[in-house]
Amino acid sequence: MISSAPQNASLSSEAASLIHTTAPLVIESAVKQYSQGGRTVAALDQIHLRIEPGEFVAIMGASGSGKSTLLHAIAGLIAIDSGRVLIDGQDLSHLSDAQLTRFRRERVGLVFQAFNLLPTLTAEANIRLPAGRVKDLDSKVENLLERLNLMSRRSHKPDAMSGGEQQRTAIARALVCEPAIVLADEPTGSLDSVTGQEICQLLRELCSEQQRTIVIVTHEPQVAMWADRVVVLKDGKTLAEFSPQNQQDAQEIAALYQQALLGRKDSGDA
Repeated sequence: MISSAPQNASLSSEAASLIHTTAPLVIESAVKQYSQGGRTVAALDQIHLRIEPGEFVAIMGASGSGKSTLLHAIAGLIAIDSGRVLIDGQDLSHLSDAQLTRFRRERVGLVFQAFNLLPTLTAEANIRLPAGRVKDLDSKVENLLERLNLMSRRSHKPDAMSGGEQQRTAIARALVCEPAIVLADEPTGSLDSVTGQEICQLLRELCSEQQRTIVIVTHEPQVAMWADRVVVLKDGKTLAEFSPQNQQDAQEIAALYQQALLGRKDSGDA
């Protein structure tokens, strides 16, 4: 159980080192259950996963497979019932509420399908929102506006921006605190196919150029094809893992995904 602590509580040395170092992200025997219609449903059922620093991993699965629950557990947004989520060897369940809040703000960037921008704020103000007293904030915001092609939209509010511009703003907001890990939950789900591919390419470049760890949840082969590794979930279990031999080949991803669902393997599976 995560204990409660004052919001201004300082981080323990253990938690502070967790925020500022880079090491594998490890999920060990993760279980998360919910009550649904009088019965218990396992959203996560003994999940094991290791993600290396700078790796781009796509979590694939149908609705209800557990992929979003897994992402939320990695972010510390929900507590698992048993097992461990380890970052730099430290169990997230050992952090207080205040420490988890700071961990998410400084260590993890979150990107969602619905953008989650504040409608009364400009693009620039939305980007600055989670930063607080981040060092060199002005220069970081300028760099993000330029890198994500948002300079001309910095003073626009969300209702004056396209879906792609809103998602790029959401990504900039996720990056402003320079997190080592970016977690994206169906980030292209509200976008047209062309804009969705632009967002995927941007995430791929962030992973390759800046060695950020990217974990993306999707059910679309056209999104998963940008990843170094694909993990397939079904009914809360890890069904298969594979590394695409030809990155950016959606047909290959679709075929491997269907093979996983059918329980078949061939020499192309990793």
